[in-house]
Amino acid sequence: MPDWLIVAILGIVEGITEFIPVSSTGHLLLTEHLLRVNESDLFNIVIQCGAVIAVLPLFPNRLHKFIFEWRDKETKSYLLKIFVAFFITGAVGFVLDKKGFKLPESPAPIAWALLIGGILFLIVEFFLRGKKLSSEITWPIVFAVAIGQLIAAVFPGSSRSGSTILLALLLGLSRPAATEFSFLVGIPTMLAAGALKIFKAVHHPDPLAPHENWGMLMLATVIAAIVSFFAVKWLLRYVQTHTFTLFGWYRIALAIVIFLLLL
Repeated sequence: MPDWLIVAILGIVEGITEFIPVSSTGHLLLTEHLLRVNESDLFNIVIQCGAVIAVLPLFPNRLHKFIFEWRDKETKSYLLKIFVAFFITGAVGFVLDKKGFKLPESPAPIAWALLIGGILFLIVEFFLRGKKLSSEITWPIVFAVAIGQLIAAVFPGSSRSGSTILLALLLGLSRPAATEFSFLVGIPTMLAAGALKIFKAVHHPDPLAPHENWGMLMLATVIAAIVSFFAVKWLLRYVQTHTFTLFGWYRIALAIVIFLLLL
């Protein structure tokens, strides 16, 4: 298979799964296994950043308020809550990085995180049936979202959006509000983490890492960005009228596939 087709497939997979609560890490691992390739950490980081940046235009009302109406009391409160969740995640993440914490690279933890997260989604949605949910972002929800991001940072396969949305739902936040807040907190978090990793990869390169083909990397990034835009656009509409039960079952199915193929 030609290199351009391989990176195009990886870009599509990243774009679809980065924000949908099914773990982009698990999907990239499985895809690379099926394609018999092993892309560098830098490759995965850069295409992730492309997918993240692409979703900004999907929040025009929020962006307009953040830029032109930031003095408004409600807008300032929302921005502060995003910043606090981002700051907590960044501060703890920085400490973990300084302590030399490394994510497990074997597929077993990813499969288990997918499985557990899928079961939790099914349980939470079962108990939420018929209940009236709020659209107000309370401070307990802010701290829960920060914790969700840290869970995803420590347990690959748990999914950043999956962990944060799940905890927000547990605290009574509506699905659309939980999804939007999760994404808006995730954008600066993932861009900051990506920028740090790119800086390290460029200034302190791993001598054992494969030489990066920047042309192919840019192709994958552009594809990931385009696909991510449409995937998130679909998800934002989907959660207006649907639950996350589908994603719970999907995570369980993917975990089983990883157990069978990679373990």
